[in-house]
Amino acid sequence: MQEAKTKHPYVEINPKICNGSPVLKGTRVRIVDIAIEYEYLNHTPDEIISAHPHLKLEQIHDALSYYYENQAQLDKKIQEDKQFIQKLAKVTGANKP
Repeated sequence: MQEAKTKHPYVEINPKICNGSPVLKGTRVRIVDIAIEYEYLNHTPDEIISAHPHLKLEQIHDALSYYYENQAQLDKKIQEDKQFIQKLAKVTGANKP
């Protein structure tokens, strides 16, 4: 039995936008950033809309749907970004009081 792929009308992948990271169409808002706000910062979709008033609720729901369908891959990207930021902070001394 094959698993059907969901269509995501609000998600696009373009190598010229955010290095090919999935984003909401017509924006530079990465799907991983929406996922971080929802999963790690515990923001509701309505709170995410308040923080990004140029987005629509259906875009947020589509982004989260895409995230859950591709969670392993996107969680890996989140970890890579986190490690990069930690290395950058160490090199620049940004993590010192």
